[in-house]
Amino acid sequence: MKIAVIGQSVFGKEVYKELRKDGHTIVGVFTIPDKDGKADPLATEAEKDGVPVFKLSRWRVKGQALPEVVSQYKATGPELNVLPFCSQFIPMEVIDHPKHGSIIYHPSLLPRHRGASAINWTLIHGDKKGGFTVFWADDGLDTGPILLQRECDVEPNDTVNTIYKRFLFPEGVKGTVEAVRLIAEGKAPRIPQPEEGATYECIQKKENSKIDWNQSAEAIHNWIRGNDKVPGAWAEVDGQKVTFYGSTLIDNGVAANGRPLEICGARRPGMVTKAGLVLFGNDGGALLVKNMQFEDGKMIAASQYFSAGASATVVLTEEEKAFAEQMRAVWQSILTNVGQIEDSTDFFKSGAASMDVVRLVEEVKLYASSCQLQNEDIYMNTTFQDFIQMCVRKLRGEDDEEELIVDYVEKNINNMTVKMPHQLFINGEFVDAEGGKTYKTINPCDGMAICDVSLAQISDVDKAVAAAKEAFEEQEWGKMNPRDRGRLLYKLADLMEQHQEELATIEAIDSGAVYTLALKTHVGMSIQTFRYFAGWCDKIQGSTIPINQARPNRNLCFTKKEPIGVCAIVIPWNYPLMMLAWKTAACLAAGNTVVLKPAQVTPLTALKFAELASRAGLPKGVINILPGSGSLVGQRLSDHPDVRKLGFTGSTEIGKQIMKSCAVSNLKKVSLELGGKSPLIIFADCDMDKAVRMGMSSVFFNKGENCIAAGRLFVEESIHDQFVKKVVEEVKKMKIGDPLDRSTDHGPQNHKAHLDKLVEFCQFGVKEGAVLVCGGHALQRPGFFFEPTVFTNVQDHMYIAKEESFGPVMIISKFKSGEIDEVLRSANATEYGLASGVFTRDISKALYVSERLNAGTVFVNTYNKTDVATPFGGFKQSGFGKDLGQEALNEYLKTKAVTIEY
Repeated sequence: MKIAVIGQSVFGKEVYKELRKDGHTIVGVFTIPDKDGKADPLATEAEKDGVPVFKLSRWRVKGQALPEVVSQYKATGPELNVLPFCSQFIPMEVIDHPKHGSIIYHPSLLPRHRGASAINWTLIHGDKKGGFTVFWADDGLDTGPILLQRECDVEPNDTVNTIYKRFLFPEGVKGTVEAVRLIAEGKAPRIPQPEEGATYECIQKKENSKIDWNQSAEAIHNWIRGNDKVPGAWAEVDGQKVTFYGSTLIDNGVAANGRPLEICGARRPGMVTKAGLVLFGNDGGALLVKNMQFEDGKMIAASQYFSAGASATVVLTEEEKAFAEQMRAVWQSILTNVGQIEDSTDFFKSGAASMDVVRLVEEVKLYASSCQLQNEDIYMNTTFQDFIQMCVRKLRGEDDEEELIVDYVEKNINNMTVKMPHQLFINGEFVDAEGGKTYKTINPCDGMAICDVSLAQISDVDKAVAAAKEAFEEQEWGKMNPRDRGRLLYKLADLMEQHQEELATIEAIDSGAVYTLALKTHVGMSIQTFRYFAGWCDKIQGSTIPINQARPNRNLCFTKKEPIGVCAIVIPWNYPLMMLAWKTAACLAAGNTVVLKPAQVTPLTALKFAELASRAGLPKGVINILPGSGSLVGQRLSDHPDVRKLGFTGSTEIGKQIMKSCAVSNLKKVSLELGGKSPLIIFADCDMDKAVRMGMSSVFFNKGENCIAAGRLFVEESIHDQFVKKVVEEVKKMKIGDPLDRSTDHGPQNHKAHLDKLVEFCQFGVKEGAVLVCGGHALQRPGFFFEPTVFTNVQDHMYIAKEESFGPVMIISKFKSGEIDEVLRSANATEYGLASGVFTRDISKALYVSERLNAGTVFVNTYNKTDVATPFGGFKQSGFGKDLGQEALNEYLKTKAVTIEY
């Protein structure tokens, strides 16, 4: 269709872009004039595409349409008007002109909250449901017939900003485009708005946003959040208007320990506490306000209202004075209309806008990387003098209670908004890599980039190790009361549980894990692991040892288990969060500090974990996360003289290199969980249905990207053909597709290089004469999908019988009845020894086989049944050391013997 877009803002821009993607022709964009020399985002986008743009200050005067404006509009020849976020009054000559009329986006569930402040009133009224409407324009105020509506839950602490970003913006763009699609298909309804339930409220302005204290705490909270951040709810405090931001409801029983603050009209004083300003309703309920803004524009943390330290002037050193002059030049470059930047110059009163705030924050990073600001810091320190004082305090480390600053990448996916950190995490802060280096992490489902992630460099490794060393030695994490350490790990596990759906979604888009599996195993077992090791914190103990006493001497000998110090952890890409948890939980419980390198292709859950660890209260430097390459970051951790232990999960080849580097550098302790070619022996007397089900799981679980996957199945000859037939039938039923689809059985492989190796692996099998029963190739679709594959007639000498596929490839060999020792020789004829399995109803046979299988784990009549209390690790070139269980603690402890003569 030929469409005229009439509107403004980023919302209008996104609707415009999506309409063009849908194949519609935008004949003209009608928006507002430039403001302070800056064009509206909608205008900027359309101008880039060469679409005619009309910047109109008004469409009518005294209720009458301007003929020249209407002529300009009609000349574009639209068939439909789309009004996304249109703040101007459009005359009916324009509204009714196109053959399809005009549709408007409105951020409420009409007929409720007609008018320009609909989002505000949704929150002020405490609505449990919010949403948006796309309706046909008429000559009333938001009264036209409804075309489409979408609703969402309103969270108790939503603000205008959060509900807009979470739902009204992303889903509103989709809904507006969907409405146009329905019109084009001739399926668009026109549902008259009912008058029952219709409401119209005034536009929220500063003069009518004063707080009425004669109401409940919930009503006051709704009023404050409904006006946050524009126009801002206010009250009179100490003779001036003070605006409140960041309101949350708190329990009635919470004791407000702080200093009373008299507020005009309030029934009882507020209380300035460490957490913020506690306010009270007429029902005795309470709410907490985070920030306060004064009439001169200065904003402060509410907790600092009476703080003398916040107002005391810091005397600058010569170095700090030089920094201040650099910042003065930055302000001058932003505020070009100001002749000279004085100490009293106000950033916003001098014409700065929100984009200038972002620029100022970034400029500060360039001059002082350790001074990590957030936008709110600028709003709370608007004059140049206050700004410099705030920066200097941060540079001196005098802002211990500052909040964690996270530059999220947000995505609306899987019916939620996931918020993903993407920077390195060093010493309790998210920071850019040296030189601002980044790389793109890819969604294996479609091959598209998820976001840019900071790429750690050598200097970043050194900073992280130094932070971990300081946290261990100076903050004495290892000497903390063990129960306190355990409480922090329990709190971390609780936070992970609260965010489990978000973590599982991130895991799915970053690693290709099927969402339901990610929720249960990747995330679920990670939570269990932290809870398990949290319980071990106060149970780590030594023993007393009787020693030979040479008379007349008496002796007492005892051992102590002590943390090692700084530990490096390097994990793979198949279970990004779970592998982190298996090693990190035991490491932290033992009292060590951690520098962890996630796999370069799957960094996102590790970074989200870092955020949750910080919010759980783990001290700065205890956990550090460095996305980056193994050849650079992993190698430097292996070589670093201050790293005393390295835990690694990955390939045998890299494990050997790590072990060599650790030996040459400082003989650091090493634990390695490496490759596997786990045998699974299935005897004729097994439960066939269970053997088929568990045999498939042993291979295809997590797309075959499983270190203990059954790399080779040995099936007794008499049931071989029946077993293969049943397996192939089940394989053909498997649904391959989007891991976020709850019905998907098999998601994409983790990355392109691995997909190519799987194809090559299967080609070897075909060349060597193994029978390819099904699968064996990459699916022709976007992303990195590989069809589950089954080979039979596999002989001991073949490449596919010896090498690890690490993918959904089932390798089946058959053995003759009675040849138990022969099949055991074949099963053990590998340099790997991670796991193994046997299926039989004969308990004697099961025990005989399990005794002779040379592997760290043996499963009998089951497979993949790992538990947080069970030690996990391999033999031979599958590595050494254990994850999970009590034994895992020993990997991160050193034993000291103390002998006393008395």
